[in-house]
Amino acid sequence: VRPEDIPSVVESGSVLMGITGLDYVIESGASVNVVDRLGFGKGKIVAAAPVNSEIRSINDVKDGVRVATKYVNIASSYFGKLGKRVKIVRISGSAEVMPMLNVADCIVDVMSTGTTLRLHGLKPIGVIMESEAVLITPRELNGDQREFVEKFLVLARGALSSNGRKLILMNVPEPSLAEVLKVLPAMEGPTVADVASGRPMKEVISVVPEDSIPDLLPLLKKAGAKDILILSIEKVIP
Repeated sequence: VRPEDIPSVVESGSVLMGITGLDYVIESGASVNVVDRLGFGKGKIVAAAPVNSEIRSINDVKDGVRVATKYVNIASSYFGKLGKRVKIVRISGSAEVMPMLNVADCIVDVMSTGTTLRLHGLKPIGVIMESEAVLITPRELNGDQREFVEKFLVLARGALSSNGRKLILMNVPEPSLAEVLKVLPAMEGPTVADVASGRPMKEVISVVPEDSIPDLLPLLKKAGAKDILILSIEKVIP
């Protein structure tokens, strides 16, 4: 099933849940519940025009301007609220090439980093909405269905929360503990436990961002940490 078709499939009740972009939910007009925003697949729906165009901002869009987009409903609503009578050119493929083909004067499309727009000689002239992946369900759910969705959401959030995080464990001589804790990030606070050792020693456990590890390891070693272990996390359940 294509992402843009998922809202209609979920609305029909054929499936209990679906994951798709918020932009597709709004574009479809499907009557569904948006249960949760999942924090990935982020982007913005923008209006864009050629860099050499007289259209410098959304205010420069005049009546009769041709707008190529697959987001027909979103674009029509956006320009309608601005009081602009544009001509919507419905497409299903790449919107970025339409101004070069003289099919349209500007476009409405999804933008993540803006690189694709720049490569096609386009510039954003207005942000219409922000989108990301969302979990959706039909409007009407019975008790068992609602309970199943809630259980699924707990597991999904746990899996998503673990992305980009690592579990780090280390032994720390007690005199060095304060210095180690100063440089160690944690979700709430590191766990500190006694270690059976011939000298005063603590075990320190923490969850840290994966991209912080290259900078963090030298600081921990300098502060006195030893026997450092870094482990993957399967799920984080808040």
